[in-house]
Amino acid sequence: MEKQRIIQELVPGKQITLAHIIANPDEILYRKLGLDPAVEYSRSAIGILTLSPAETAIIAGDIAIKASGAQLGFVDRFSGTVIITGSYSEVEASIKAITSYAEETLGFTVCQLTKT
Repeated sequence: MEKQRIIQELVPGKQITLAHIIANPDEILYRKLGLDPAVEYSRSAIGILTLSPAETAIIAGDIAIKASGAQLGFVDRFSGTVIITGSYSEVEASIKAITSYAEETLGFTVCQLTKT
């Protein structure tokens, strides 16, 4: 049998494909994400974003910390992942500022903000 060769390509669009807030996450989730639950402001919320092109994560991280008192848990300029921690209102304000800037200024397609 002849081996098949599969070629995968990533063709990034200008988009935010995930914008989610986890309210009152359990301490184990912080640990599994590599975050210190003792340091993360009272462990009240985690925000997760996935952006494309991936380098946009750098801009999102900048906006997140300027928009509120939220803290950056993780920014990956290679995968486009941003994790924000803080109070629920801080995380929500940061995500709304990021999605608004991406849509209105950068012309991105932005998904709906979801919450659990």
